[in-house]
Amino acid sequence: MKSIVVYHCVLGCFLHPLAQYTVSTSEFWVEGDYLIGGLFNIHQLNDSLLHQRPEAIDCSSAPFILSSYRRFQMMRFSVEEINNSTKLLPNVSLGYEIFDHCTDFVSFPGPLNLISDNGFMHPLEEPHNLSKVIAVVGTYTSPQARAVAPLFMMNLIPIVSYGASSSIFSRKQTFPSFLRTVHPNEEVIKGIVSIVKQFNWKWVAFLYVNNDYGTDGLDLFLKAINETDICLAYSKGLDQDTDYSLMFRQIDAKNINIIIVFAPEWTVEELMESVKRENVTNKVWIATDTWSLNKKIIDQIQGSKNIGTVLGVAQPKMSIPGFSEFIHSFKAKNHCENAEQQKFCNQVCNCSSLTAEEIIDADPSCSFPVYSAVYSIAHALHNMLQCGADGCKDNITVYPHMVLTELRKTNFTLLNQTIQFDENGDPMFGSHSVVFWGPSGDVQEVGYYTCHPSFHFFINNTKIQWHTSAQVPTSVCSEECKIGYKKTQLGIHKCCFSCTICPRGTYINSTDNPSKCITCKDTEWSEEGSTSCSLRVVEYTPFTDIWAIGIMVGAFILVFISLALSVLFALNYDTPVVKSAGGPMCFLILGCLSLSSLSVFFYFGKPTDTFCILRYLPFFLFFTICLACFVVRAFLIVCIFKTATKFPVLYSWWMKYHGQWMFIAVVFVTQAIFLLINFTYIPPRPNIDMSWNSKKIILYCETDFKAASASLVLPLSLCALCFVFSYMGKDLPKNYNEAKAITFCLLLLMLTWIIFATGRILYHGKHIQPLQSLAVLSSLYCFLLWYFFPKCYIVIFQSHKNTQQYFQGLIQSYTKSINQEMSRVNIR
Repeated sequence: MKSIVVYHCVLGCFLHPLAQYTVSTSEFWVEGDYLIGGLFNIHQLNDSLLHQRPEAIDCSSAPFILSSYRRFQMMRFSVEEINNSTKLLPNVSLGYEIFDHCTDFVSFPGPLNLISDNGFMHPLEEPHNLSKVIAVVGTYTSPQARAVAPLFMMNLIPIVSYGASSSIFSRKQTFPSFLRTVHPNEEVIKGIVSIVKQFNWKWVAFLYVNNDYGTDGLDLFLKAINETDICLAYSKGLDQDTDYSLMFRQIDAKNINIIIVFAPEWTVEELMESVKRENVTNKVWIATDTWSLNKKIIDQIQGSKNIGTVLGVAQPKMSIPGFSEFIHSFKAKNHCENAEQQKFCNQVCNCSSLTAEEIIDADPSCSFPVYSAVYSIAHALHNMLQCGADGCKDNITVYPHMVLTELRKTNFTLLNQTIQFDENGDPMFGSHSVVFWGPSGDVQEVGYYTCHPSFHFFINNTKIQWHTSAQVPTSVCSEECKIGYKKTQLGIHKCCFSCTICPRGTYINSTDNPSKCITCKDTEWSEEGSTSCSLRVVEYTPFTDIWAIGIMVGAFILVFISLALSVLFALNYDTPVVKSAGGPMCFLILGCLSLSSLSVFFYFGKPTDTFCILRYLPFFLFFTICLACFVVRAFLIVCIFKTATKFPVLYSWWMKYHGQWMFIAVVFVTQAIFLLINFTYIPPRPNIDMSWNSKKIILYCETDFKAASASLVLPLSLCALCFVFSYMGKDLPKNYNEAKAITFCLLLLMLTWIIFATGRILYHGKHIQPLQSLAVLSSLYCFLLWYFFPKCYIVIFQSHKNTQQYFQGLIQSYTKSINQEMSRVNIR
């Protein structure tokens, strides 16, 4: 198969074929046993220039980049140092050929020269070397690397970049022979985001060079801030068409005080010129490692009045032993290329006016990456040639892809750094510095961070002199909400929000979700604007409560009085007063009043199923019997004095068959059935009231009044019937007029429960239980005091009224008055 000829006239650039290496004093090439290629942008040409026809690219006419020239000299120094070493590649010399790669997209003569062999490119199956170089060091920018890397990838010629940091180069499917000694953009962005987070800046602008490098940085930045409180308020790609005046007006309109600049030094130089021109002041500028140590830019902004504060991430300044001496020795020979001396196009720098100090003091960024790149290739070759103390084997044919294999296994120490590459060809060594530009133009290291083996960030805030004096500048879209307020996002940015206080019963957890007021649990409460919920106080009336003690003492007293009255009535059983009070029925009433008081004791303590039932069962059952007894008493009084003469048959039947006892028995059985049904199917149960007081949980017994309506209707009906009969007997003889006493007791009973019902409507706290028990006890005392006490008073203190003669006289007087009244009615 014929060889493919790379014509020397490509773009008019090849001056003559490089048939063999000769000893030369040129900066751009040195002969050696093995050749390393180099691509450095000693000049940087504007890629926006349009051409009407194909033209040769003359890099020497483009702006000179001093920092790149320093890196160019670093490669020359590294090769010379290796060649002078007796341990690394003994008896083997390295040569190099370097090209000034000054554009991102159209400068191909240099790379084409490197991949050819004496002007020819041989197919893979031909039995000789595919290129003149075993590896290439370069390029500096990501667009340059992306443009030329595919030329080297096709034959797996290793290219070790010292500056191309875009993420795309970690894709080994696309760039299988690409390695780099500079940290990828992802690590730079981590440092920038850490700085922003350190000072709690939320509202930032991101200016980036409008190419692969810049857009990669923007994408990584957006990804890094996705789960943070940082908002990208403004972003802009910078190129030759950028309207800087409009851009800064937009930044000021959004009140952005933090500006991240992700661009190479020549783009930043143009940016800073516009900063001076537009008089942009009082900003915090965050620099990437491409320009954070650039003295030209530092000197450029020194004349700007109050530009603000400049922070940045940078590669650590590393002193490389022997480099300064190499530069001084080189400049002492006053040896610099000119256009007539160049052997191939773009191998001239026009740098004779530079002093050694200017070169040494230039931006040191990427100097160590160049140094370590050359040494990595040398160590790979050292391993390939199986070098030892006695020298290297000379019978081994070295192909670029074999060097690539050894490069991937790189593991050696250089200036206390362990040089290694990961599976993506990215460096696993080194760290970054956090720098601050002092007011006098000096660059101070104020912190550092590392990404290997894990991320660690540190910054000394006290070393930074802010343009706002001692106070850290702020940059927010909206001021932080006060404690207890939730954020309501305004627009597309999460940093722009309004603040709304969280209402009662909710709280805000600013750490987990600052945009939502979380409802407290049913068992918790919170005030307005709370950050947590408090447990509600569980309230019920214990037996030790002063109200409980007082009411239970009242119940014991009622039982004692009932017992005392029973004894008193038993001793005076045959007297007219006891008989008029009901005779044997008095003992039933007193017994039922005592049994009804049992309910009072179950209104205290923590409600249980048993307590809830016993709160109602004794009272509803036995108090209903009491009411039935009073209905019978009222009916008998009316019957004796008013109905017996009119309805003698009814009266005789009632007396013969003991109608009063039958009535009481029927009422008892009926109420017992109602209560049994109610408490069997829908009994009162313990429940909690959380609606009345947000801070408390009230324990109470819940009763289904619809289900219990039957057991409630019966005593209410008895009350109404009793009231009717009592009212009918209001004019009976005084000593026989229990009807008035019963009427008064019923009025007190109604008043008691009206008061309780009113209180129940207005109040739902724990004291509603003592209030209800007090209503129960008051109901019992109504009959005990106002029905039985007057009779006790007569029995004890007015015994002369407790005689048969006295009662007969009252009856005769009542009968006489009735007859007289009837006579007057007949006369009329």
